[in-house]
Amino acid sequence: MKVDWLIVGAGFTGATLAERIASQLGQKVLLVDRRDHIGGNSYDCYNEEGILIHKYGSHTFHTNSSMVWNYLSRFTEWRHYFHNVLAVVDGKKIPVPFNLNSIYALFPKKYAEKLEELLIQHYGYGVKVPILKLRESASGDLSFLADYIYKKVFYHYTLKHWELNPEELDPSVTARVPVYISRDNRYFQDTYQGIPKHSYATLFSRMLNHPNIRVLLNTDYKEIIGDIKFKRMIYTGPIDAFFDYKHGTLPYRSLRFDFDTLNQEYFQEAGTINYTNEYEFTRILETKHLTGQISPKTTITYVYPQQYNQQSEPYYPVPRAENRQLYNLYAKEAEQIKDKVLFAGRLADYKYYNMDQAVARALTLFKEIAEKRS
Repeated sequence: MKVDWLIVGAGFTGATLAERIASQLGQKVLLVDRRDHIGGNSYDCYNEEGILIHKYGSHTFHTNSSMVWNYLSRFTEWRHYFHNVLAVVDGKKIPVPFNLNSIYALFPKKYAEKLEELLIQHYGYGVKVPILKLRESASGDLSFLADYIYKKVFYHYTLKHWELNPEELDPSVTARVPVYISRDNRYFQDTYQGIPKHSYATLFSRMLNHPNIRVLLNTDYKEIIGDIKFKRMIYTGPIDAFFDYKHGTLPYRSLRFDFDTLNQEYFQEAGTINYTNEYEFTRILETKHLTGQISPKTTITYVYPQQYNQQSEPYYPVPRAENRQLYNLYAKEAEQIKDKVLFAGRLADYKYYNMDQAVARALTLFKEIAEKRS
């Protein structure tokens, strides 16, 4: 087979680049994925009970980028949806990110009013404060509150998810779910939020429905690369695997998903409920809240963090300084072959991308490709 581009990985990064190259440059693309479906970790499907499930954990699309939103809107209509997450703290379900409503749910009214006044006085209203920053800067009653939130909301959850203390991770990790001095219970505050109306699988199918794109699934690219003639490659898998781990193995975290279909309309109050301190799983998901599907039954998902090995899926790069140093060794290797192979995506860039960031990365890379071609 002869193509212009071989793209490895059919998630958001690979699919976006395949679509742009095929439709805008008129070049032929072979998109290869070792899984049996397109869509990467965003893939969804109907289970045996007819419930639309997110196979790799619930995915709510959110972005502040009109460029990304408008691009994807070419391939899907949207179900406008604001994601709500609750956490079980001291037997009560409170909003996450931790906000003013969380305070009133946990503490007596008069003390909650005092804490609210102090937070607004010291930080302002509508401000998001990373928990580690709050612990460093708070004093008095706010110091008590900071320690309480750290212990009850962050510490054990982080330990379960990463097997590391919050302080052992890059500050960007805990900053992703800050203390929000607001009464806005939405998990995200992005301008654009929603779920593809007809599923993520449909969105990806439409993106890749182009005569210049051929998709090959259930295939390790290394097994067929000798039979493919291509001018350039885009690789979105683990960068250390590409280079046969010559500098060592980059650490990732993996997940296990246990599904359970119940003979009831709904199981819980929100799409995600975090169990920050109890149980081995970190959260229970219920996709029907996201999709709006009407059914007398529901499917829930228990999410168990796991150590990564080469037999499991690498879901999360582990953001630590020493890991970034190891990645930089691979980045130097990648730089030497950039005329032949380009690297992009959460695993190839070893960055904790959201879906919209993966699309933005792909669109930016495509712009560079197109400009060089012209």
